[in-house]
Amino acid sequence: MADIILRTEGLTKHYGGLHALEDADFELRKGEHVAIMGDNGAGKSTFVRQITGVERRTRGKMWFDGNEVEFSGPIEAREAGIETVYQNLALADDLDVPSNLFLGRERFLLRLGPFSILNRRAMREATRKALERTGVKIANLSNTIRNMSGGQRQCVAIARTATFASKLIIMDEPTAALGVRETAQVEEIIRNLKANGDPLILISHNMRQVFDLVDRIVVFRRGRIVANLRKEDTDEQDVVAYITGAKTAPEYAVAA
Repeated sequence: MADIILRTEGLTKHYGGLHALEDADFELRKGEHVAIMGDNGAGKSTFVRQITGVERRTRGKMWFDGNEVEFSGPIEAREAGIETVYQNLALADDLDVPSNLFLGRERFLLRLGPFSILNRRAMREATRKALERTGVKIANLSNTIRNMSGGQRQCVAIARTATFASKLIIMDEPTAALGVRETAQVEEIIRNLKANGDPLILISHNMRQVFDLVDRIVVFRRGRIVANLRKEDTDEQDVVAYITGAKTAPEYAVAA
């Protein structure tokens, strides 16, 4: 289908005798926000590592933006248009906001090896536009990451992801370590991404957050996808039942 941005078929990952992921069939449509839920060890992070090229799959197939792909690493996935916000954020504490947004993708006035000159004005202006687009509010762009709150750091990481993710954004527990106010700020950014038509995969244990932000919920249990639920067709108790194994669905169809 033309509106499918990501599809996996039989995606599987074994670590020796440990079956961390087994036959994961998954679809994500353009502009859709989908939550991945499940207990620790359910296979959520393993699934993301396969689709972002962090690890090589044991078997299975994946299509991204209409093409069958097998990324050799996260850089290749990033170049294809997939950006991920991990829990550790991967920010440089001693650099300011524009330097972090363009870390590894710097813009130059002149490129002469060690004598290259950065185009700091262009990076600062692009940063301002990126923050405006995602709704991130940071008063002083010259402030270093080290001097920012946890919420501000998370917002910088999300803004960087949204700036360069041309096709897909993945967020792994983006508010797990944040307070109520900072969580609200990050959630508003996610709503802005939805309004901009940016597709998103959200890994979260926060049930309230999931029902507030996504279109569909995919539940992992013991390495398998056990439920694929439209938000309007389910509730928190139903999702918990799939997570705990109180309710099972041996066969299911991808939500239309």
